[in-house]
Order: sequence, then structure tokens, then C-alpha cells
Amino acid sequence: MVLPRAARTQRRTRIQEEKEELILEAALEVFATHGFRGSTIDQIADVAGMSKPNLLYYFRTKEAMHRALIDRVLDNWLDPLREFDAEGNPVSEICSYIRRKLEMARDFPRESRLFANEILQGAPHIEDELKGPLKALVDEKAEVIRAWAKAGKIAKCDPYHLIFAIWSTTQHYADFDVQVRDVLGEERSGEGRFEDAARFLEQLFVKGLEIKDGSA
Repeated sequence: MVLPRAARTQRRTRIQEEKEELILEAALEVFATHGFRGSTIDQIADVAGMSKPNLLYYFRTKEAMHRALIDRVLDNWLDPLREFDAEGNPVSEICSYIRRKLEMARDFPRESRLFANEILQGAPHIEDELKGPLKALVDEKAEVIRAWAKAGKIAKCDPYHLIFAIWSTTQHYADFDVQVRDVLGEERSGEGRFEDAARFLEQLFVKGLEIKDGSA
């Protein structure tokens, strides 16, 4: 994980920690709006209400701020998948996973867009993490899904594409939120849209994983 400059040089005070969080909050807003390439340190300093030299005391480069945010997003974004319990009921686990992902789309839309922008640019800053820790975690959970299918608890499926499908359908509500709200219209575009989405996606995935004659 990339540490702020102040954290590497001395023990941080409460004020320094608050400044770092202020900078990262501003950087998140700028990166989520303009993408990494379209963002500047001057923009981030302006949103943070700080001078550029003061900001650079904590983070020397735009890359350092971006990497600190990406590391945090990756760690938090994978928490719902880590909670996928091999000993649990498959339907309950899949439904819980869908709801946790939708909750993150609802509560952390900027983080979702930050991650999406990074991937769309070819993941230049996090490819090692994608090929390493992320792949290892997905491999582990794919084996859980395979075991459920082998035990006849769910229909046979490609576990990787199941996980990809849940990622894409749930994160759509963060990355394309404006489109979702505009298409749903004023009456259906409130916070209830996430509950509506959860019920629909639960039905979609659970129905698709039901054991049918000859599919076990």
C-alpha cells in the first residue's frame, strides 16, 4: 500500500491524518469526475482548499494520491467476495453477495467510477494486483461455486462468468447512475431503485442456478 509522504517520514499527528483524508477525499472527487489523465494536482488542491505546496508535503505526485485511493478501493471492494462462505447456503450466499455489491454501488459510487476508469485505461497502476491477489481470491471463490454445483446444490455453471455477471450488473448502478435514474424516471429513481434492483437480480441469478431435470 502506498503511504503518504508524512506517514513515511514521521509518526502522524491527528491533524496530519485529517489533512491526508481531506486530500484523498478531494482526489477521489477529481479522479472520479475527470479520470486519472484528465486530473491535475492543481484541481485536487483547489477542491481540498489547500495550497499546492501544502498538498505536495503529504503526497508528492498525482500518482501517489491515485495509488493510495486505488489500494483502498480494491481492499474495500473485495470485502463482499471475501465474505462468500463455502459452508453457507448457496442461494443465501449469492443473494447476500448481490445485496452487498449493490450497497457498495449505492454508498460508494465515486470509488466505483475510479476503479472503472482505471480498468478502461488498461489498469496501468494495478495490473499486478489484478493478476495476483484479485485473481487468487476469485480462483478461491470459483472453487466454492464449483463445489456447490458438484454437490448438486446449484446448477452447473462457469463460476468466473457468474462472478463477472454479478460484478457488471451491480456496479452498473454506480457507474451509469445518471442513465439509470433518467430512464427510470422521477417516480422510480429514488433510493428504492437499489431495492428494486436487488430483488430483480436475486430472482435472475437464483432462477438461473436452480437445478433442473438433467442439469445436476
